[in-house]
Amino acid sequence: MHPIRLISFGYLHLPASPDGTPIPPTADRVEDVRERLRDPAAARDILDLDGFHPRVQEVVLNTPGARELIDNLTDYANLPAGPRRIAIGCAGGRHRASGLTEILARALRERGREVEVEHLHIHLPRVLKSAAS
Repeated sequence: MHPIRLISFGYLHLPASPDGTPIPPTADRVEDVRERLRDPAAARDILDLDGFHPRVQEVVLNTPGARELIDNLTDYANLPAGPRRIAIGCAGGRHRASGLTEILARALRERGREVEVEHLHIHLPRVLKSAAS
């Protein structure tokens, strides 16, 4: 089976099309978790951390709907003619998207998949205000 590339990103850091719509990374599936999963920044102890940190991953994974999403993406990635690229985006790319991407990468590696991970915006400062966090 071919390797799979997982990409995390923040919608608020993306370039925009002429109509102002953010242009997400090219992928077979783009998962927008801004509305699907609540912003974990309510857990104040993770504000200055990012998705590499086990505490962020724990908070994200315990968010209602996160485990089902990981299961769904793991199954999707393992389809016989499965995707080569999956992108996961949240508002800023530091917590939900990067944490989920790390958790998904681990789940796929446990199933024997070769996984490449790219975090586009994890290194950027936390976004303090947004219309859709």
